[in-house]
Amino acid sequence: MPGPPCHIKILVKPVEFALIILLAVFLLISVRQVGRFRFRIWQIMCAGAVAVIITGQISLPDAARSINVDVMVFLFGMFIVGEALAESGYLVAFSQHLVSHCRNFWQFIVLFVFSMAFLAAFLMNDTMAIIGTPLALYLGRRLGISVKMLLVSLCFAITTGSVMSPIGNPQNLLIATEGGYANPFGTFLLYLGIPTIISLVLLVLCIRFFYPQDCRKSICMTEEVNINGGQLPDPELARALKISLFLIASCIILQVLLTLHPFGLVCDVPLPVIAIAGAAPVILFSGKRVKIIKKIDWPTLIFFISMFVLMAAVFNTGFFQAAVPAAAASSVFLLFSTSLIISQFISNVPFVALFNPLLQQAGMSVSETMALVAGSTLAGNLTILGAASNVIVIQNAERQGETVTFLEFIRLGIPFTLLTGVIFVVWLSIV
Repeated sequence: MPGPPCHIKILVKPVEFALIILLAVFLLISVRQVGRFRFRIWQIMCAGAVAVIITGQISLPDAARSINVDVMVFLFGMFIVGEALAESGYLVAFSQHLVSHCRNFWQFIVLFVFSMAFLAAFLMNDTMAIIGTPLALYLGRRLGISVKMLLVSLCFAITTGSVMSPIGNPQNLLIATEGGYANPFGTFLLYLGIPTIISLVLLVLCIRFFYPQDCRKSICMTEEVNINGGQLPDPELARALKISLFLIASCIILQVLLTLHPFGLVCDVPLPVIAIAGAAPVILFSGKRVKIIKKIDWPTLIFFISMFVLMAAVFNTGFFQAAVPAAAASSVFLLFSTSLIISQFISNVPFVALFNPLLQQAGMSVSETMALVAGSTLAGNLTILGAASNVIVIQNAERQGETVTFLEFIRLGIPFTLLTGVIFVVWLSIV
């Protein structure tokens, strides 16, 4: 009699093994260094996805189906727009044009914080982290004010501003695409717009309090760049970019207006369509299309593909479905605080990817879903590791000889996060 076929035996049961892989990924993301080897976040997540496929925790067809195509298309399109902003020099020129009208630190910091926040809300916080860092470095050195202060202000502004938009950050995008909202922009603005604006005003006051030495400085930008294209590094790309930004704004406005049912008319502009509409002029009309596509943030795209695969494998184990009580989805305070704390250890995007399906099954209301949005996003204001956008800012600044330490970040991060947490929890509890 022939013996049984030879198989490689895994001593750990498959259900447990998927969780062990997840734990290993989160630990490596936290430390990101083993001995002399330093790993990037996307490499760790990719290794985790490969591990669950190789060990049979998820099949290749299921892994492919787990990838959220809407999110990937949106990220691809917005990364093209973000890279075009950096490559054309348009954002630096636009900032020079605005700052030329500032005469003191108060005017400047209000302008900087609110402009970065609103750009993050509609271009995504990771995009603004990439193109906003060189801008902060340039303005700090050009105006003779603290570069550290501007880097910290950039981190807090783009994190806070991204809360109020379904396309402000990747975790919002996940919730918006999976939540089935007919009017995601209107929903996010209704529930999160006012506390976000209050928090940005609070951020300006906190910056003035924690950086008093800069408050007394005058601001003077002596040269102003012609933003119509005359002095830009690439006028052709800048013109295509203007069309891109116009199309993005038009699609967003159209979606908001036509989903308000003014004449019984319902029109849904899918979020991926908005991103593709924005990227199309750059790809069609710019001679630098190939260079821009090569330079977009491919590692982040790989990170998201890998994350979808790993989280699907973990979700299939049923472990977290059994562990999360139904009561967790019935408290704004509990959802907000849990999201805020856990996101410090596993980062906010993986947290939302893993827990959002579970909490949706538990029957969250819109207010409670928005508490998940706010808590997971504002986690980026507590510590550097709370959001990938913070890491992007710090890493890009270090290449230019500037940095922000962990202690410098939490000096403002802890009080600001506590204050904004109260604002959001109170607001979401009464709307």
